[in-house]
Amino acid sequence: MTPGGGRISVTLCRDPEAFAALAPEWNRLHDTCPTATPFQSHAWLHSWWRSYGTDGRLRVVLVRRDGRLIGAAPLTLTHGPMPLLVPMGGRISDHCDVLVDGGEVRTAVGALERGLRRAARHAVIDLREVRPGAAAERLYESWKGARARLPDSVCMELPAAPVEELVKRMTSARAQRVRAKLRKIDALKIEAQPVPEAEIADAVTHLLRLHELQWHGRGVNPEHLRPRFAAHLVRATREMARRGEAALTEYRMDGEVVAAALTLRSRNMAGGYLYGADPALRDRKADVATMLLRHDAQQAVDDGQGVLSLLRGAESYKSHWRPETVTNQRLLLAPASLEPLLRLHETRARLRERAVVTVRERLPAAREWRDRLNSRRAASARR
Repeated sequence: MTPGGGRISVTLCRDPEAFAALAPEWNRLHDTCPTATPFQSHAWLHSWWRSYGTDGRLRVVLVRRDGRLIGAAPLTLTHGPMPLLVPMGGRISDHCDVLVDGGEVRTAVGALERGLRRAARHAVIDLREVRPGAAAERLYESWKGARARLPDSVCMELPAAPVEELVKRMTSARAQRVRAKLRKIDALKIEAQPVPEAEIADAVTHLLRLHELQWHGRGVNPEHLRPRFAAHLVRATREMARRGEAALTEYRMDGEVVAAALTLRSRNMAGGYLYGADPALRDRKADVATMLLRHDAQQAVDDGQGVLSLLRGAESYKSHWRPETVTNQRLLLAPASLEPLLRLHETRARLRERAVVTVRERLPAAREWRDRLNSRRAASARR
């Protein structure tokens, strides 16, 4: 029993079929959790499990008051190089978090903390890509054991506002160029059309083909080309669109689909997750990123979301809009008895991050050296 009344139960779900059956009550919890992102929706997580999960590794901590779900921590167990409990959703998810009912935050977080300490008796909990203000931060603060906090990926966010308002955030010269790009898009008569639910599977497949074409020869994420990712995206998008958690948009010019984009939504935010565009649009001088942002910004306003997220990555085209830079966190938790293991994992994580930073700093020089070498070779061949 708790001071507020009602019996609190904490259970561990390890059965994929039982997790699948949680959809109705998980959806209710997701709707009532003020910090939830689209990547904590049941459709996204269950579809991810079907594509990426490993038998016997499911670990979902559930908190109920009098049978009603008020908290959940969707995790999976990994064994290399040490036992870890990591978020479901993996690297293809831009944010991870636990879910807590907005009216039961203190009770739900306290019960999740107890349940996770039991689930992690022999493992370190490694929560990556935790957005600032997430419910997992409350869990971290209340954790009775070893813990560590590290920076993770950089995201960029804009206030949900019409593109005309967002343009005002720019310098006058940049704003003038963006307005010219928008006029160019309008002159090409590119029309945005929502994809009906019955056509989502084919449209996602076409989006991925356009995505591959768009990045051909420029380092496409190899995961985006794999069948398991395509299967996940079709399943998740179809179910999330049914609940208003996703929108798939096709952009047509002269009746042909020249671009497609998937936007994911939750209670307070919308984010452009993946898009593909015909390279011919570059030849027509159409700025695809600007076209998509205009559409997503207006849709976020219409749907009442407060944040338009540009999700992970600090690409230069995003910074032109003067977004807020938001750094995700990596939260490490373990029972006190496993503190040496947590510190070892923390040290390895910091060393890997330093190595990544070093490579990024040296990459421009390496590219310049490569380009010079290629130029010399070409000049030598001409002689």
